[in-house]
Amino acid sequence: MDLGISVNVAPLLAEVRQFIEEEVLPVEHDYYSDIEVGDRWAFTDRQTDIRERLKDKAKAKGLWNFFLTGGSGGSGLNTVEYAYLAEEMGKSHMAAEVFNCAAPDTGNMEVLHKYGTEAQKKEWLEPLLNGEIRSAFAMTEPGVASSDATNICTEAVLDGDEWVINGEKHYVSGAGDPRCKIMIVMVKTEPDAAKHVQQSQILVPTNTPGFENIRPMQVFSMDDAPHGHMHQKFTNVRVPKENILLGSGRGFEISQGRLGPGRIHHCMRAIGAAEKALELMCTRAVSRVAFGKPLARLGGNIDIVANARMDIEQARLLTLKTAWMMDNVDAKEARVWISMIKTAVPNISIRIVDEAIQMFGALGVSQDTPLAQMYMGQRTLRLADGPDAVHRMVVGRNELKQYVSAPKGTATSRDG
Repeated sequence: MDLGISVNVAPLLAEVRQFIEEEVLPVEHDYYSDIEVGDRWAFTDRQTDIRERLKDKAKAKGLWNFFLTGGSGGSGLNTVEYAYLAEEMGKSHMAAEVFNCAAPDTGNMEVLHKYGTEAQKKEWLEPLLNGEIRSAFAMTEPGVASSDATNICTEAVLDGDEWVINGEKHYVSGAGDPRCKIMIVMVKTEPDAAKHVQQSQILVPTNTPGFENIRPMQVFSMDDAPHGHMHQKFTNVRVPKENILLGSGRGFEISQGRLGPGRIHHCMRAIGAAEKALELMCTRAVSRVAFGKPLARLGGNIDIVANARMDIEQARLLTLKTAWMMDNVDAKEARVWISMIKTAVPNISIRIVDEAIQMFGALGVSQDTPLAQMYMGQRTLRLADGPDAVHRMVVGRNELKQYVSAPKGTATSRDG
């Protein structure tokens, strides 16, 4: 099991690191400060110029679409190799998009690449791979516990050659972006089937009549404009029957194929964020003096720094092992490891960001450091792609099964 930086990815990693440090970080503050200029849900000319110029430079250098691992149209990287690149991207809020490796587009592109028809790929995958449009994935609903995907109530009924969709979604990330042109929507198409084959995933263009973004959902009182996390309504939304992905009743199957790689990407970016927070913490600790001593020598601050470093190393190794499992073992076996990192890594990252905030004092929760936004992102990650409790259930149930042989028919609804 080789979890190190391979000869294949080492030069790319150096290029990505240099590009972020020299090209992205110097303009990041200017880019996000323009959100307060004019319409929060539109981009200023300066934002567009900064973003597109960076994307063009990255694409020209071949620093593009790393996330699509493997052969047959992929980057040629394996999941372990891409994990190192994702960590670097996690140190900057905008870097992932610059390299066309930002969620939710990456998950949607993987779905279209793996399950889309040639027509669907031509219409939606190609412009996404070129960085010309953005996308969203609509699953979570306001009226049900959406951590259990079988609860989804938004319905799609086949009427002749069209699917007619009715229902509501919320916290649809990225749907506020004016470049968001296509959504993958989780719907119920087979209400009388077994519970894991009732759902389907359907492509819905955002300009379809009957679809509307009702409002932006806030996260810690922030709207995350113009990306946004939208509350949406579908009222008799009609799309061609060909817009269904893979087939009716196969939505749950698609989700399982989508979420594994995505969770690894999220976790490696979270480790990158933790590294950035530790860097800020240490810089502050050695440069600020209180009571006649550097902050690093006050209280238990040196222990905090030490624990942060050890936590990051442990989180990275666990995530890299999970990435290796994705490439080398059965998907069901890898699922347990994915649940481990999805629980462990965000909690570690949150803790380190929180300690960095403490080191900065009131400045740590202000707009003058990236820490408040980092905390928001890492705390939200404990909910995205399944909350902690669901993933702990997967890990715990797997651990206990070697000790307990439960009689058939004794499973509860919580057992899944």
